[in-house]
Amino acid sequence: MQEASLENPSKEVPASAKAQTVVDPNDVLVLKGHQSEVFSCSWNPVEPLLLASGSGDATARLWRVPEGNEAVPQPVVLSHLPNVNENKDVTTLDWNPSGTLLATGSYDGQARIWTLKGELRFIMAQHRGPIFSLKWNKGGDLILSGSADNTTCVWNTETGEMKQQFNLHSLAILDVDWMDNVTFASCSSDRTIYVCRVGSKAPLKKWAGHDDEVNAVRWDPTGQYLASCSDDMTTKIWSLSSDQPIQEIRGHQLQIYTLQWAPKTDNGPRILATASFDATVRLWDALSGNCLHVLRNHTEAVYSISFSPDARLLATGSFDELLNVWNAKDGTLQETFKANGGIFEVHFNKNGNKLAACTSQKQVMCYALLLFI
Repeated sequence: MQEASLENPSKEVPASAKAQTVVDPNDVLVLKGHQSEVFSCSWNPVEPLLLASGSGDATARLWRVPEGNEAVPQPVVLSHLPNVNENKDVTTLDWNPSGTLLATGSYDGQARIWTLKGELRFIMAQHRGPIFSLKWNKGGDLILSGSADNTTCVWNTETGEMKQQFNLHSLAILDVDWMDNVTFASCSSDRTIYVCRVGSKAPLKKWAGHDDEVNAVRWDPTGQYLASCSDDMTTKIWSLSSDQPIQEIRGHQLQIYTLQWAPKTDNGPRILATASFDATVRLWDALSGNCLHVLRNHTEAVYSISFSPDARLLATGSFDELLNVWNAKDGTLQETFKANGGIFEVHFNKNGNKLAACTSQKQVMCYALLLFI
C-alpha cells in the first residue's frame, strides 16, 4: 500500500481565498415554508429547475424554481406524518435517474417513494432505527437504504417490497453507495466497509483499514475505485482487486465528514474532494495521493461539497454560514455568499448554472451563478 502524507507543509498547494465576487443577497432566491432546519436539498436530474428539500418538520418539499424574477409557486409538500416515533426528521432524499420519483429516508426508520405530484407511492418499513443514507441504483429498479439499526436493505421500487436485508455491520451504517445496478458499498461506525451484491448473502469484500468511524463512501465515476473518509482523519482508496487500500491520503487535521469525486470529463487524474471539521476542503489526485489544493475560506466544519457537472467548479457549505464556489482546476475562490444559518447541504443543478443550499434556519436558497450571467 502506498501512503501519501502531507505532514510537510511545503508539499501543499494552498489555494487563494481572495474572493472575486461576493454574491448580493438580492440575487439569492430564498424558499420559505419549512418549519424546522433543512437537512438536505437535491436538484432533479432531468428537470433543471425542480428542487427537493427535506427537513426536521416531517416534510419534504418539491420547489419549481422560476427562471427569472417571477413569483415562486407553492411547493408540493410531502408530509411524513404520522411518524412511528417522536423524531420527525427527514434525514435523506434521492431522485430516481429519470427524475420521476423521489425517495426519502426518515428518522422514524421508514423509507418512502413519492411522485412529482406529491402522491405517496410506497412506505417501506423494515428498519428499526433512523435511515442515514438512501440511494437509487442507476437502473432505477432498486433502492438501497442504510440505517442506525446496523443493517442495509434493498427495495424493489416497482412493488415497494424489501428484496434483501444485509446484517453485516455491528454498529450504525452511516453511508451507502452503488457501484453498479446490483453491487454496493456500506460504511459504518464500526470502522468497516462491506461490498455486497444483491442476491448473494456473503459479502464480496470486507475492508477494515480505518481506525475510527467511516463517515462516507463513494465509487468513482468508472466504478473502479471506492473512496472512504473517516473520523481517523484519513481518506482511503480501495479496489476490489485488493484487501488493503491502494492509497491512503493524509492531510486533514480533524475528522473528514464527506467526499466527492469530480465528474469524469477526460482521461486525466481521478480528482477527489474531501471536506473536514478542520474547516478546509482538499482536492486530491486520488490515485497518487498528491494534494492539489487546500481550499481555505471557512472557519467551521464543512458539511457538504458539490462539483458542477463539467467538474470546473466546486461548491462548499459550512456551519460558518458561508457558501463558497471555487475553481476546481486552480483552487481559487470565485464566489462567496453569507447565508442565514449553518449550511447542511449544497448542490449544483444538472446544467451547472444554479446552486442550491439548505440551512439550520429553515431556509432553502438558490441562485444563478454569476459566472454564467
